[in-house]
Amino acid sequence: MKYSTSPTPTNYPRSTSPLPAPANYQPTTASAAVKRYKYLRRLFKFNQMDFEFAAWQMVYLFVAPQKVFRNFNYRKHTKSQFARDDPAFLVLLSVWLFLSSICFAFAMGLTTGQTALFVLYVVFVDFIGAGIMMSTLFWYVSNKYLRTEQASPDVEWGYAFDVHINAFFPPLSLLHGFQILLFNNVLVHGGFLSCLVSNTFWLASFIYYLYISFLGYSNLPMIKNARIFLLPLPVLLVLYLTTLLAGWNLSHMLMDFYHYRVL
Repeated sequence: MKYSTSPTPTNYPRSTSPLPAPANYQPTTASAAVKRYKYLRRLFKFNQMDFEFAAWQMVYLFVAPQKVFRNFNYRKHTKSQFARDDPAFLVLLSVWLFLSSICFAFAMGLTTGQTALFVLYVVFVDFIGAGIMMSTLFWYVSNKYLRTEQASPDVEWGYAFDVHINAFFPPLSLLHGFQILLFNNVLVHGGFLSCLVSNTFWLASFIYYLYISFLGYSNLPMIKNARIFLLPLPVLLVLYLTTLLAGWNLSHMLMDFYHYRVL
């Protein structure tokens, strides 16, 4: 029998508010080291992972990301931690990253050796390295500047990492997945249409990342002014219009960078 640590989607309370009001949380009893050890210990125990629920979360990160973070509140009530204790989401995301990177490399016409090097770069630099860097940055900023009181509980680094991989999934799907469907017909060609489609994918990806990050940190009762994560949106819109006017195709620039990496 599959072991499940999360409620099924049908168990969520119906609510019209974006996120439920936090209350009556259980105090954290385990140290960060203990929680990290338990998480890593389960990383290769696939029979104990709830992949069905993780897949449900991936779908809802596109259509209704607020619902995903209700589960984090549920976990805090029941297991005294916001961060995931089930690595199923991370495993599915890693598999999707691996497969989409191979498809992307194939679309770029890379050789077998270049494809292997490209996948290693994407997994260990773009995903793990950048993920640790962004999670640590947001974790530090939220604890240092956004807590309601300095005596309030700290934001868990594991939760900051969970917010990052939640926010990372839609951009990954847009840039490494859906773009591939249009690669040969639209994106590989020059011109304004190619630039418009490509840069719109990038704009949507950044919006998804910032919005889901905002939802993740606004979900925490000890955080104030989480709207700071939405402040770059006007700047992104200006940059988006600038790239269109200048004819800078961001996907072409990314492909040139990827080719430079593996040469």
